[in-house]
Amino acid sequence: MRDVLVSLIVLIALPYCYRRPIVGMLFFSVLAYMRLQDLAWGFARTQRWSFYVAIVTAAGWIASHDKQKPIWEPRTLIMVALGLTVGLGLLFSRGDRPVEITRYIEYVKIIFIAIFTTSVIRTREHLRMLVWVIAMCFAFFGVKSGIAGIVKLGNVYIKRGPGGMLEDNNDFALALAMSVPLLVHLGTSERRDILRRGVYLMIPLVMITVILTRSRGGTLSMGVMTMILIWRSRNRVMGFALGAAAVGAVLMLAPREYIARIKTIKDYQTESSAASRIRAWKVAGRMIRDNPLTGVGFRRFQMNYLDYEPNPSPDQLRGEGTIVAHNSYLQVWAECGTPAFILYMSMLLLSLVDIWRVRRLASRRYHASWILSYCTMFEAVMGTFLVGSMFLNRAHFDLIYHYVAIILVFGHVARREMDNERRYPLRSGGSRRGGPLVALQRPGFGRRSAAAARFRNTPLLPERV
Repeated sequence: MRDVLVSLIVLIALPYCYRRPIVGMLFFSVLAYMRLQDLAWGFARTQRWSFYVAIVTAAGWIASHDKQKPIWEPRTLIMVALGLTVGLGLLFSRGDRPVEITRYIEYVKIIFIAIFTTSVIRTREHLRMLVWVIAMCFAFFGVKSGIAGIVKLGNVYIKRGPGGMLEDNNDFALALAMSVPLLVHLGTSERRDILRRGVYLMIPLVMITVILTRSRGGTLSMGVMTMILIWRSRNRVMGFALGAAAVGAVLMLAPREYIARIKTIKDYQTESSAASRIRAWKVAGRMIRDNPLTGVGFRRFQMNYLDYEPNPSPDQLRGEGTIVAHNSYLQVWAECGTPAFILYMSMLLLSLVDIWRVRRLASRRYHASWILSYCTMFEAVMGTFLVGSMFLNRAHFDLIYHYVAIILVFGHVARREMDNERRYPLRSGGSRRGGPLVALQRPGFGRRSAAAARFRNTPLLPERV
């Protein structure tokens, strides 16, 4: 029955995806992040629904009379260059096995979807819809597992995620941690009380689910995300107090196995899992020194692991103990070479710089604004990934490329609104025409006006009559 229902949902949605590419992008996100097909048990589970939706959506965009071209700027060009660089590295792959051409094609699809997003999501309304869809996809699993964890008093161990890019429990934890800033933004900006309260209830449940994965990388990522949100809040003292209270609640209520596992972080030199990561990083360093330009080949770290491990264990000699890089940055560098590593890091850093630039421009105009709220949300998302990927093989994570494209679109939409001189007339130096610049309010969790709470643009001075 589930298979029939999933198939009907997809088939009914396809005409709408063709007529309105924005619908196709939203539905593709549902299939990619909520893994709707994995909720079935039979034939629907193995169908390539995401591929069909992508093809139909692209065809609808091509046939559209008012289509917009992708935004070509440094980050999109870097994505294209990264795809070409990784592909070129396939020609110099080390090892006797055939090159990972199928995996490479999947990687090119990730880049294509990211760039295609910049041609479909071009307005503030489209941006908000996509944020809602992505947040609710991850919240679905977070709420379901979080409730189960509460009912069973924490005696739940999530060993694997829903599937696809989220199959590993560590990857699942990272994706859930990255969704919390989206939920915080939606909760603080939503005008309807019932939706706002519902989103606020989702946040602790999603965080509980991260704890239930027992992922130390996910816990560290969630801690960094929380610190960023507190730092950008309107009352940091209250924020840190609430954060300390949350940590105390976790220490008292979390399962003993989780607390014991988190404590092993400080014993990284002797704890087996942490020690294996350190060995993998050293192996990656040797690969980089030996293959600085092209790397050992796309997705070929494990295949070449023993060639760069001077003291392999008996299990590794039998082919049972080879491990991955456990670090996204070293993974790119060791597998794809220095040029690919520079491109990858440039893509991430340019996204952060763009967020900070938009924040600086918006801070000159508003006490509170949807733009500032989005900046905080994306800053927390990027910080969460940058820390979490230090311990995971997530260099080719679909989600981060999609976020880079969404941040790119956000920057263009935000600047377009701020550059509207009719609504926001500015003098040189940043002051508005008609009066002096009013001092900005300090960020925090303090009481706000209704307009500020709902992130309508609250200007620094009254609008000119």
